[in-house]
Amino acid sequence: MTEQTSRQTATRRIVVAGGGPAAHRFADAMHTRGLEGWDVTVLTEEAHLPYDRVALSKALTDSSVDLTLGSASMWDHASLSLKTGERVVKINAEAKTVETAAGSIFEYDDLVVATGSDAMRLPIPGAEHVHVYRTLEDVWAINKAIAELTEKLGRTINAVTIGGGLLGLESAAGTEQLGATPVVINGAPWLMNTQLDEGAGQSLGRLIEAKGFTVHGGVFPSQVLSDDDGQVTGVLMADERIIPADLVIVAIGVKPRDELFRAAEGEEPQFSLGARGGVVINDFCATEVPGIWAIGEVANFEGMCLGLVAPANTMAEIVADRLHGGAATFPGFDTATKLKLSGVDVASFGDAFARTEHSLEIVYADPARGVYQKIVTTDDAKTLLGGIFVGDASPYMSLRPLLGRELSAEPGAYLTAAGGGDAPDTELPDDAILCSCNNVAAGTIRDTINGCGACDGNAPVQELGELKGCTRAGTSCGSCVPMLKKLLETELTKSGVEVSKALCEHIELSRQELFDAIRVLELTSFEEIMAKYGTGAGCDICKPTIANILASQNSAYVLDAGRGTLQDTNDRALANMQKDGTYSVVPRIAGGEITPKKLGVIAAVAEKYNLYTKITGGQRIDMFGARLEELPEIWKELVDAGFESGQAYGKSLRTVKSCVGSTWCRFGVQDSVAMAIQLELRYRGLRSPHKLKMGVSGCARECAEARGKDVGVIATADGWNLYVGGNGGATPAHAQLLAKDLDDETLLKYIDRYFMYYIRTADRLQRTARWQEELDGGIKHVEDVVVKDTLGIAEELEAAMAKHVDTYVDEWADTLKDPERLRRFRSFVNAPDQKDDSITFVSDERGQMRPATAEEKSRAGQQPVLIGASIPMRPRAENEV
Repeated sequence: MTEQTSRQTATRRIVVAGGGPAAHRFADAMHTRGLEGWDVTVLTEEAHLPYDRVALSKALTDSSVDLTLGSASMWDHASLSLKTGERVVKINAEAKTVETAAGSIFEYDDLVVATGSDAMRLPIPGAEHVHVYRTLEDVWAINKAIAELTEKLGRTINAVTIGGGLLGLESAAGTEQLGATPVVINGAPWLMNTQLDEGAGQSLGRLIEAKGFTVHGGVFPSQVLSDDDGQVTGVLMADERIIPADLVIVAIGVKPRDELFRAAEGEEPQFSLGARGGVVINDFCATEVPGIWAIGEVANFEGMCLGLVAPANTMAEIVADRLHGGAATFPGFDTATKLKLSGVDVASFGDAFARTEHSLEIVYADPARGVYQKIVTTDDAKTLLGGIFVGDASPYMSLRPLLGRELSAEPGAYLTAAGGGDAPDTELPDDAILCSCNNVAAGTIRDTINGCGACDGNAPVQELGELKGCTRAGTSCGSCVPMLKKLLETELTKSGVEVSKALCEHIELSRQELFDAIRVLELTSFEEIMAKYGTGAGCDICKPTIANILASQNSAYVLDAGRGTLQDTNDRALANMQKDGTYSVVPRIAGGEITPKKLGVIAAVAEKYNLYTKITGGQRIDMFGARLEELPEIWKELVDAGFESGQAYGKSLRTVKSCVGSTWCRFGVQDSVAMAIQLELRYRGLRSPHKLKMGVSGCARECAEARGKDVGVIATADGWNLYVGGNGGATPAHAQLLAKDLDDETLLKYIDRYFMYYIRTADRLQRTARWQEELDGGIKHVEDVVVKDTLGIAEELEAAMAKHVDTYVDEWADTLKDPERLRRFRSFVNAPDQKDDSITFVSDERGQMRPATAEEKSRAGQQPVLIGASIPMRPRAENEV
């Protein structure tokens, strides 16, 4: 069959063979440049949208993670189509068509081949019983096999990875996270021998072994052993040792998928292939056949094929540029590598092995600590040629863009592990590549910051997120984000924009610094804090922030001791103000569980006070339309019935959403309702930099949407998986896995630590997702603090949470006990018995009341009321501005 598309004669047809990261980047580059006059068809044999192979380790440890590249909406463009399940098997260069395994024929004007590479396999007996590490299906199969074997054997299994390079160590680290005992077999004498010299490789080996890995180096395997049922039992080595194994993964490298370019037997070759495979391309990524291009791992340039994201992205951009009439050329491969493996930093770049004639190697090595740092320079010790870092890679990001340039300080000054402090600050030249993944130069970033980037006219960019979106820098591996942030702050400072961490004009300290000062000095009042750290009378930034900090450090009534004037409108009224000046009432319904009797109370209250009712997204019932003076009356009925404040108005825990769990559901493996109620009652009233939401799902089906919450808990057969840093909102973020298969006690302990660490260190109004992203090290840093207690503050964080739990008092129950507190709930200070008649409701078409519109009020002869405006027609309300 022939794939036909109705086109104008001027339309240029592009077919892309392959659907990996290189193909996606090419399609994105074409989309960015404009698709008018083009028709781009991407053919991929996989069933998925293009995904991030660099992040496969995430899918290994969490099979639900989404690795899709970019936005799926890109493929909705009329001139851009993605066809899954279509593997290209033949190129007919004369007819300008390709044929797929399904028998489809696609015509092209230009063909871009991005077929990538395959995992190399071992030519030894028993190799049919091993796993490889290349695709989503591969890592899903490993994940499933480890779970099944662990359950079947009733013990921790031995997961052997053959290969001590990047992929091998990544897969071994993944098996360790899945609960297996990681074993690495490496034919070379030291790990990562392609990127690291012997000293660095030996340091890495010591660090890896200290984390529980077993490494066998310098010997090759000769056979994978198995029983009669095909179950792996071990690996026979060339020296006749047998290494016990229950599962074997082979990650010894990749080979280009260049079969499309190989001539059939008896045919004249049309394409030149490299000695180790891959189709030969020129410096603008064209093959010898006109109209056929190759990008990514299948492309052989100057005798090399390389499986790194940066050169693949560069090739994709070059071909898109050439098709649009540009003259871009490929500069060659950048072999720089940086990774974090089980908490160990490893990086290498440039001439790491000092092969340049007369080059110098400046080395610091501490075998006891497992730290190795090396800088390679020219013989005059001025020009940077390369470097290797293991254990402490902090200088990498500042040095990497300076490759081939003169250093601003003595080389030894960059060896930070030697005790010389931080690496020297260096101003990057405009043509220095800051983000190698996306080939973004420092000059491009500067232009964007200063308003020449053209994302929004000529408007300057002052936010890191916006800068990443405009330039693409920091959007792939993320390792350049610290340098990107530093460059942003430097340029803003140069242009006269003050980059300050000050809370506001009245307090020079950041929120974290202020929190620590209040905690250490045990300050308890706004006046004390301002006298010591502030100036003036405060503002609507520092006042509620100080009130929040004080509330998070003790559970005293939030409106007492002068704190009421610090709060915003919602906290002062202990309710959420709506657009018509009324308030909503949200009682706590822990875990979404409620008795019919309590449902009846809510129904009676809502009917009595004529309140609009709605079930919220957090499994509670919200009642809208309560006047300020009605709040105490409403809450008295609710408190008497056993309800307490749901704190929908506070920067605090809102809800803990749950599914029905194992109590009723046939799929549930844990009692998610009981856990949700326990969590909500534990963390209720916890004041924090921003609102907090939690979710508990009773199985992997995830009905409670726990991974969209600040803290999500998902049941497993062995306990609970803990996810952190998820948010909805304008910039949604999935929560990331922090720990697996926890018992109840450990789960609570880790959540205690996480919340308290967030409360102490986050910025004002910063959600957990953004806080986590901006931490140096991200989720790994959170794991170090919360799980591994690397800062030694776990007991302190737990004690702070225990204090909160022990001293919690419901705010509305407290309010109702004190006549002085009730005085706040009056529409008019000077007319306590007068009600606000400007508030008007009408019945909607669904049988409930709603606020009257301005037109409806006008018809009734009323003056419209603007919240926040001065209204001389009536006495001024206490909470008006």
